Amino acid sequence: MLTPSISAIICTYNREDYVGAAIDSVLAQDFPEFELILVDNRSTDRTKAIAEERLSDPRFKYVYEPQLGLSSARNRGFKEATGDILAYLDDDAEASPGWLAAIHQAYKDNEKLGIAGGRTRLIWPPGISRPHWLSREASGVLGLYDFGDELLSITTPTRGPIGANYSIRREVLEAIGGFNVNLGRVGTNLISNEELVMTEKALKQGWKVMYLPDAVAGHNVIPERVTRNWFLKRSWGQGISESYRDQMSNRSGVFQLGNGGERLLRGLYKSLKFIHSPAQRFENLLYAYGQIAYLQTSIKGMLFGKIKE
Repeated sequence: MLTPSISAIICTYNREDYVGAAIDSVLAQDFPEFELILVDNRSTDRTKAIAEERLSDPRFKYVYEPQLGLSSARNRGFKEATGDILAYLDDDAEASPGWLAAIHQAYKDNEKLGIAGGRTRLIWPPGISRPHWLSREASGVLGLYDFGDELLSITTPTRGPIGANYSIRREVLEAIGGFNVNLGRVGTNLISNEELVMTEKALKQGWKVMYLPDAVAGHNVIPERVTRNWFLKRSWGQGISESYRDQMSNRSGVFQLGNGGERLLRGLYKSLKFIHSPAQRFENLLYAYGQIAYLQTSIKGMLFGKIKE
C-alpha cells in the first residue's frame, strides 16, 4: 500500500482576527511533508496581507476564489491540492501540533477510510464562558465535536465529522463530484449540512467514516455568537438545510409536513417539560424553531420545485 500524501486546506472569508493563527498552527505541525492552501473567498479585510506575510514558507500557497460560498471555496481548495488526503481546518480554528500526523496515520492504516473528523474543542474568548442557557449539545454549532478518547466508527451521518476539523480522501470527493454548492455558508448566511450530505453519500458507497480523538483542533468561539439571537438564526438555517438535504435525497413531498410537524410539537413539548432547566429548555426551543424553517422550505419546494443535487 502506497503511503498517502496530504494537503491541508483553510477556506476563509473576512476572518482577519483569526486566520493568521489558523495558518501558523498548520505550519507548525510536527509532520514532515505537507502543503497548506489558503482559499480566500472574496475577503475584503486584511486576509491577503496576512497571507502574504507567510508566503516565504514553500509549503504555503494562497489562492483567491471569487465565487462566494464555503462549498465553492472547498472545491477550489480540492482542485488546487495535490494530496491524496485533504484535511480542512476552519479559518477560526487552531490545529494541535499532531493534527496532520494523526489524520495521515488513520488513512494509511485503513484503505477504506473515506472521511475522518478530529476531536474539536471550544476556545472561549477571555472573560466569556458557556452561558447557563446553553447546553453542551447545543454547543455543537459553535464547533464542539468530542466523542471521547477512543477511535470511533461513524455509521450515522448526523454524528459525522464537522467542517471545522474535517478530512476526506481525494478519491471519495472526486467520485461524489465535490461539495454541493447549494449547501454551506454563502457570505453571512447560516446554511449548512454540506459535510453531512458528503458523509451520507460516502457511507452508501461503502467507505468508512471515523472520529479521530488524536487529531485535535481548537475552535474559537466568536463573541458575537454567544447570544440567544445568533443561536435562533443558526437554528433557522439548520432547518432550511435539513429540508434541502431531504429534497436532494428524494425524501421530499407531503410526508415532510408530517415529519416537520411532529418534530415541531416534540420540541415545544420538551421545552415545556424542561421549563425549570434553562439550557435544556432553550435547546428544545431551538429545535422547534428550526422545524418552522424546515416546514416553510419544504412547502416552497413542493410548490416551486425542489433544490437540485
